[in-house]
Amino acid sequence: MRARQAFIETTGGPEVIRWRDVDLGAPGPGQVLVRQEAVGLNFIDVYHRSGVYPVDLPAPLGSEGAGVVEAVGSGTEGFAVGDCVATIGPRRGAYASARIVPADELFKLPDAIDTRTAAVAILKGLTAEMLAERVAPVAAGEWALVHAAAGGVGQILLQWLKARGVRVIATAGSDEKLELVRRLGADAAIPADAADLGDQARALTGGEGARASYDGVGKVTWQHSLRATGRRGIIASFGNASGPVTGVSLGSLAQAGSLFVSRPTLFDYYRDPADRTAGADKLWNMIAGGKVKVAIGQTYPLEQAAQAHRDLEARMTSGSTLLLP
Repeated sequence: MRARQAFIETTGGPEVIRWRDVDLGAPGPGQVLVRQEAVGLNFIDVYHRSGVYPVDLPAPLGSEGAGVVEAVGSGTEGFAVGDCVATIGPRRGAYASARIVPADELFKLPDAIDTRTAAVAILKGLTAEMLAERVAPVAAGEWALVHAAAGGVGQILLQWLKARGVRVIATAGSDEKLELVRRLGADAAIPADAADLGDQARALTGGEGARASYDGVGKVTWQHSLRATGRRGIIASFGNASGPVTGVSLGSLAQAGSLFVSRPTLFDYYRDPADRTAGADKLWNMIAGGKVKVAIGQTYPLEQAAQAHRDLEARMTSGSTLLLP
């Protein structure tokens, strides 16, 4: 099968994204040929492209994609031609019209989940599952702070927490996005640029602070998360949208109330096949049961990935973004 694929030869701005045509050939043992129907855009793609997360060059781009099985390598079990599947990596290369993927990196989709839903939901949704169920679970009735709640991960995480009965304070970057997170169930919403964001969040909890703060923004929100998180609470710092958090003093965690901090990586929680299956089943059930609604905020043709990156970095997107081959 002939395929169109993105790659970079050097790190930098969106302009470094290049395209090439390749002949894929037949999948080998343990491999599956997938014709992609949708590709998810994620901030980790920006980190790989820009060099925040180092990659060996030249490098393919993209972790999240979904499509249809076109061929199965010899001895490969669990997949058949015509199956709908999705992947989150860790092997990159999702920015492509078709690709060969190791079978152990694929998730078979249930009938209730179409490929577009999977492509915008699986990486972001499994990240939300990891945060809400494994890294920093919060009991019903307790408070949580979700930064960038109008983003792809943020929207799913907000709804997931509400399904658990958690009271959620959400931050967002515009009046429109603040209204969106309220519609999704946020108990309170604070502008992301509020100078006293952490103090506002703590006040909303009656001064006790949030049980958990979920922070995918990084550098500019770290101090707000410290201020907003209550005694013996946890900050789950899972992204660097504003730059990485550096130079953290352990003493600051003691002063803020004996806080815990986790810097989780998805694949440390999704290494074991049983963990992968259990997490994906929870996500599909959340979506199929209507507890988590996945919004496709915008779509771009696959080869306009550079423009999609520009818009994502400029915070001009809302919710999840799809690239369509």
